[in-house]
Amino acid sequence: MAAPAGPALLALPGGTAAVTWRRSARARRISLRIDATRGAVVVTLPPRAGTAAGLALLEKEAAWVAARLARLPRPVAFVDGAQVPLADEGHRIRHQPGGRGGAWLEAGEIVVGGEPCFLSRRVTDFLRGEARRRLSPLAAEMAAAASVRVARLTVKDTKSRWGSCSASGRLAFSWRLVMAPLFVQRYVVAHEVAHLRHLNHGPRFWALVESLVADRDRARAWLAAHGPRLLRIGSPPGGRDDEWTP
Repeated sequence: MAAPAGPALLALPGGTAAVTWRRSARARRISLRIDATRGAVVVTLPPRAGTAAGLALLEKEAAWVAARLARLPRPVAFVDGAQVPLADEGHRIRHQPGGRGGAWLEAGEIVVGGEPCFLSRRVTDFLRGEARRRLSPLAAEMAAAASVRVARLTVKDTKSRWGSCSASGRLAFSWRLVMAPLFVQRYVVAHEVAHLRHLNHGPRFWALVESLVADRDRARAWLAAHGPRLLRIGSPPGGRDDEWTP
């Protein structure tokens, strides 16, 4: 069954919020979730639930939704002059209209050539490329240390997780991870590489993670505190996936 029709905006005391409707065959009850990347509220409905029930829950929890949205960091668009972190170090975006196409690092800046209408996409492509370039060798290094093999590494724009591992040995990471400090990048990569041996979160899994990185607790705390800020930087999820096969 298709996602239900419903209001695209929710009226709140402080203004309006975008609403996204989703229907899930696995859902057992109606749930609300804040999409930090888009600054919207997501309503998930089980197969037999109607829009009216979702609207009722939205009205009941309007104060909760408003409070959660108010706590979100301010969004940062990819525009000329904006500051964007790369490995947690600020880099100013500098538009250079006469420059060659694409984007590149130069003296602590992300320089973007071409027409202004392409600037946001070119910065996004640059950061995705940097994520693939930096995370791929980390995954290869840790896979060798753990005596496992990465079948494929994909860079995505995910909303709810920084990395994932499939039973077939494929790893996927959010490109936004490249904006985090190196010790955080290393922890997330170690976490997913450890899943290549243990597809669970049991004691042996965590023992392997800790054998690969020393900053597990510090990295988890950093992501809890600063992860929402990274989700508010740049374009919303979408676009192609970038893959690396060793």
